[in-house]
Amino acid sequence: MTSLDRISRVQVSSVTLPLPAAVSDAKVLTGRQRPMTEIAMLFAEISSENGLDGVGFSYSKRAGGPGQFAHAREIAPVLLGEDPNDIAKIWDKAVWAGASVGRSGLSVQAIAAFDVALWDLKAKRAGLPLAKLLGAHRDSVRCYNTSGGFLHEPIETVLHRAEQSIADGIGGIKIKVGHPDNATDLKRVSAVRDAIGDHIALMVDANQQWDRPTARRMCRALEPLGLGWIEEPLDAYDFDGHAVLTSTFDTPIATGEMLTSAAEHTELVRARGADVVQPDAPRVGGITQFLKIMAMADANNLRLAPHFAMEIHVHLAAAYPHEPWVEHFEWLNPLFDEHLNIVNGRMRLSTRPGLGVTISDQARAWTTDTYEVYS
Repeated sequence: MTSLDRISRVQVSSVTLPLPAAVSDAKVLTGRQRPMTEIAMLFAEISSENGLDGVGFSYSKRAGGPGQFAHAREIAPVLLGEDPNDIAKIWDKAVWAGASVGRSGLSVQAIAAFDVALWDLKAKRAGLPLAKLLGAHRDSVRCYNTSGGFLHEPIETVLHRAEQSIADGIGGIKIKVGHPDNATDLKRVSAVRDAIGDHIALMVDANQQWDRPTARRMCRALEPLGLGWIEEPLDAYDFDGHAVLTSTFDTPIATGEMLTSAAEHTELVRARGADVVQPDAPRVGGITQFLKIMAMADANNLRLAPHFAMEIHVHLAAAYPHEPWVEHFEWLNPLFDEHLNIVNGRMRLSTRPGLGVTISDQARAWTTDTYEVYS
């Protein structure tokens, strides 16, 4: 087969992104995790013999960043000489290069940075935004904000940030739940609903902290508030438990962000464990794997609300047939020279080719390690 182009250079970089303030969700209150103060970013930059460049990224919160970088560094050489257009072939080659550590979790999260960079490069070759390359259904996507609703914040701060987000054009608000005292959660959610009114979408996220009886009680108690969804009420792998909730309550159940492969999402969909699926492209291995999940969700008439990484997910959500949501986090803004535009509750697609982002000088300054290989 004649090659249209070949990969001539691969560079991976480990970047530590500091957060403005430590944040806590229910996993912190239960002692499972510590407050989050930084995010470990893994960037991949790929160049081809024809002079094209692609940039991609993955990430890890709290732990795992050095492991992702180490795995990416170890498998980067297998990309050299491959035609960058053959993305699925390259994904398979990369995953089998490290097959002994599995096809989910840290290994595919390292591959995700390469995969996203290859899709960025391919769209740039076509001169199209990634969404247009995939086939967009819309030029903007509904967006909601999460970063102002963490459990460590007093309700007054949550309310202020919700009002500020709405004033800035955000279309929905999500807040964290999972306090040891369920009544505290109910008071906080009711306060936000009262403040923003019924015309603004409101979602809650329990971050896997409830057991089955608690989840049933809380879903029942929250039902009158007309929530957009209740997210991760149970352990991410309790597909059967989530399925009971989806069949029992009118409020949609959302989950999927913690799953780390297309295969795990297949089991979630097969169990009917979600009304809203929330795959995360960096966590499942990149855009190639995300597209498989998106096709499964579409075939089962499920709603889509990708987790985090809006710079990638706005393109993927725009290509989904059913009206989706994208999660807005301003945390990654310092990493890129370009920022997404939000108007009237919707995140607008960039007209720039590819993902439409370039790595900022600040991201370069936060780089802790790099590795480059070339032919």
